[in-house]
Amino acid sequence: MPQRALLYRRPSEPQAIEIIFDRSIYPVRLRRHRQARRYTLRIQAATREVILTIPPRGTLKEAREFAQKHGGWIAARLERLPEAVPFAHGIEVPLRGVPHRIVHRRGARGTVWTETDAAGERLLCVAGDAPHIDRRIGDFLRREAKRDLEIASLRFAADLGVTIKRVAVRDQASRWGSCSTAAVLSFSWRLILAPSLVLNYLAAHEVAHLAEMNHSARFWRLVRRLCPGHERAKVWLDVHGSDLHRYGLPDGGRGPDYTEGI
Repeated sequence: MPQRALLYRRPSEPQAIEIIFDRSIYPVRLRRHRQARRYTLRIQAATREVILTIPPRGTLKEAREFAQKHGGWIAARLERLPEAVPFAHGIEVPLRGVPHRIVHRRGARGTVWTETDAAGERLLCVAGDAPHIDRRIGDFLRREAKRDLEIASLRFAADLGVTIKRVAVRDQASRWGSCSTAAVLSFSWRLILAPSLVLNYLAAHEVAHLAEMNHSARFWRLVRRLCPGHERAKVWLDVHGSDLHRYGLPDGGRGPDYTEGI
C-alpha cells in the first residue's frame, strides 16, 4: 500500500462521541479530513448537529479533549440558535417579507395559494391531507423563489447585455447565491422569505458577476447601477439572514455554520 495511503489509515473510530457540560450531554459527530490542519468545531444551524473535524495525524484522545474543552462554546451556540419553525397549520411564515399564516383547507381544490381574510390577515392556504402540508408549502415557496429570481435575473442581465444559461434554486449551505463560469446562477430558495429588495439585490449581485467575476470596485458599481438600494439589502441579510434557515425542514443541505477552532 502506498505510504501516502497509510498516513490516513486509522483503526475503526466511533462516528460520534459525547461530552458533558454543566450536567448536560452533547453528542458530537466526528469527521476526519485529509486537508484539515487543526481540530475545528462547527454547528450546522439547520440540523443543530455538532461536528468535530480531525486532522490526518489527530487522535481520538485529542479530539475528545478538544471537544470537552469547548463544551461551553457548544452549549452557548446551541442555546443561541433560533427554534425551528415547521410548515404546519397555524404557523406564521414570511413570504416576500410579509407575514402569512398557514391555513389548512383539507377539502379545498388546488394545492397552495395566498389570500387575505376579512380582518386583513395574509393567509397561505394549503389543500390536501395534513401530512402533506410541509412538502406542499416547501414546493410552493421554491417555485415562487425560482420565478421571482428568474424574472429579476433576466431583467438585470438585459440591462447589462449579458446572457444567463440557467437559474437554479436550492438550499445553499453557506451562500445566498453563486455564479458559475458557465453562466449558471444558483440561489437559496429561502430568499423568497425575505423582502423583495433583498431577493433583487442577490439577483443583481450574481448577474454582475457575469460581467465581472470578482468583487472589484467596477463590480460594485455594476451592482449599484442594477440595484440602488443594495446597501440596505446587505444590512438586512446581516441582521436577519440566519433567521431564514429556521423555517421548514432542511432540504438535505445545511444552515449557516458557526465555527470554533484552534
